[in-house]
Amino acid sequence: MEKRFFLAGLATAGALPALAAPARQATPQGPALLTVTGAIARANRGRFDPVADQMFHKQKLAFDKAWAFDFAALAALPAQTIRPTLEYDGKVHALKGPLLVDVLQAAGATLTDKHRITLRAVDGYAAAITGLEARTRRYLVATHLDGRPMALGGLGPLWAVYDADRIAEMAARALPERFSTCPWALYHIDLG
Repeated sequence: MEKRFFLAGLATAGALPALAAPARQATPQGPALLTVTGAIARANRGRFDPVADQMFHKQKLAFDKAWAFDFAALAALPAQTIRPTLEYDGKVHALKGPLLVDVLQAAGATLTDKHRITLRAVDGYAAAITGLEARTRRYLVATHLDGRPMALGGLGPLWAVYDADRIAEMAARALPERFSTCPWALYHIDLG
């Protein structure tokens, strides 16, 4: 009986450092697909490097700290699936990925309704939303379209998107007007 208490105590004591340690991801093992900058509490990569960060440089962006996600880190977050009608073919498609608010939380953000979130695509297209919009519209950082990872050159590899069919204000709009704040080929999120 005492052996059982000893082993239970040992197991509990061994878990305490892991529980007390701040959540911190090591540097991504794969290539970074998404970089979060701005009002975040932690970082897993260094400041802007004008040589290594050419896309940021060309788009005149800089930062002191950032949180980088590779595909595995995004896939490790709880995923949701939405089924909006897409403007490209007028058909319903399944999009899967973590909620944007969960991605921001993983990067150390404490999101408020008034935060300004800038979602930026590789071509420089940027859309600004609020923390309230991110929550109420339930934006995803979609990684999969119809069960398959999205490729660069298509809508991916990441797409900030919501289910416009389930939001009355958006569903009332013409299909090409529903997704103006949903950049595909998303690579950068800035929280201001």
